[in-house]
Amino acid sequence: MPEHSNPELPPLPYDYDALEPSISEQVVTWHHDTHHQGYVNGLESAEETLAENREAGEFGGSAAAIRNVTHNGSGHYLHTLFWENMDPNGGGEPSGDLADRIEEDFGSYEGWKGEFKAAAGAAGGWALLVYDPVADQLRNLVVDKHDQGALWGSHPILALDVWEHSYYYDYGPDRGEFIDGFFEVVDWDNVAEQYEKATQQ
Repeated sequence: MPEHSNPELPPLPYDYDALEPSISEQVVTWHHDTHHQGYVNGLESAEETLAENREAGEFGGSAAAIRNVTHNGSGHYLHTLFWENMDPNGGGEPSGDLADRIEEDFGSYEGWKGEFKAAAGAAGGWALLVYDPVADQLRNLVVDKHDQGALWGSHPILALDVWEHSYYYDYGPDRGEFIDGFFEVVDWDNVAEQYEKATQQ
């Protein structure tokens, strides 16, 4: 049976209180250590179930485990990107090649941001800025849960988690204020790195 490395919760790239006041230390702690860890655990458990089923030649529970891989794996991967996309010294606007590409594909930074905020307001999970290699362009996506609304082959470069656990403790039902707070801590250097990697694949 092939050996696979177990998924692991990546450490935060900054202190738990570093994103205040946009996101409180309490929310970052819960969100990273409990919610994100839960997706890592769920992915590992589903992969173990699939491996055991293959070994036993019994596949009755495999379809459910495959769905759990998709849900928990997507949750794990998107949360990892979400943490990497933020920095206490973030904010402002993109520059360089990424800024040029946003202007080319959306008309302007303001055009992109307005559309992304609309996606974030409507999503039941995530708003994503992705690079679509088939069309060779950037797109905004509305993704429900972690895996409904994805575009096959696209590479997320900016992820905003709008599940209620992301903001309710800090902002109550005011998701819009949370979205504005997120833009205060976006690490555009990281997003540019994600874009560069995506376009080189």
